[in-house]
Amino acid sequence: MKRNTGSDFIFQLFALMLSVIIVHAVYVAVIRPNADAIIQHQLEQQAKGEVYIAKRSMYVVLRDYEQETCFVLMLWALMIMGNKASAALSERKMLSRKLLEVSSGSSILPEDSREVSRTLQSLPDKEKAMMAPRTLLMALQRFGSTANVAAVATAVKDVCEAESDRLDSELAMVRYIAWAIPSIGFIGTVRGIGEALGQAHKAVEGDIAGVTISLGVAFNSTFIALVISIFIMFFSHQLQLLQERLVQNTQDYCDANLLTHLKVDQAKA
Repeated sequence: MKRNTGSDFIFQLFALMLSVIIVHAVYVAVIRPNADAIIQHQLEQQAKGEVYIAKRSMYVVLRDYEQETCFVLMLWALMIMGNKASAALSERKMLSRKLLEVSSGSSILPEDSREVSRTLQSLPDKEKAMMAPRTLLMALQRFGSTANVAAVATAVKDVCEAESDRLDSELAMVRYIAWAIPSIGFIGTVRGIGEALGQAHKAVEGDIAGVTISLGVAFNSTFIALVISIFIMFFSHQLQLLQERLVQNTQDYCDANLLTHLKVDQAKA
């Protein structure tokens, strides 16, 4: 479907705000309180000199701001991809409908193109803006003006290629998010190592608690960021595959339901 740039921007802005609210609420209510309690318990045991085995808790792994930011971006990207996947599925449903009132074996002459296109013109605006009706309507208009089947076939191909480029460009934000998530993880790594180096003098004195926590920030942030990045890239490629198949199926639909019926009167040509 041909999209309005303004509505896309509003949706993405709303999705970002919703992602921030949801993820931050989970962190404030669940993750950070549990992580702080676990860390405090470990510090108390260490201060008493008790022998204990530090268990790796997911609350502690997820607790820092870099991980929270990665989850916000992940949810944002999933909302954007879900919206585009829904639009692509709606487009695909149009291909299961008979958009042209042309019986099997009948021919369409150039002078018939306007009559045939009335079925497409009568569609609701939302459906008329979808890829298949737009391509068919453009092809009929081209056939009526040129009376050349080859020109119509070229026009259908050009429209589908332009649509493919548009769909690909609309995934730019998702690609940016997929790039930004590992970068944020590396920022957490740099921050954690920097804090650990700042507490190196305490480690020399025997207090390694601060250094351990800081190094945990460094490695946990990178670990979570890379896992989320793999997750996002998988769904991004699935969406791209869905869109590529949609464009190819639309072109095949036009070939089977329109181009095979076009005929030029050789006496008038």
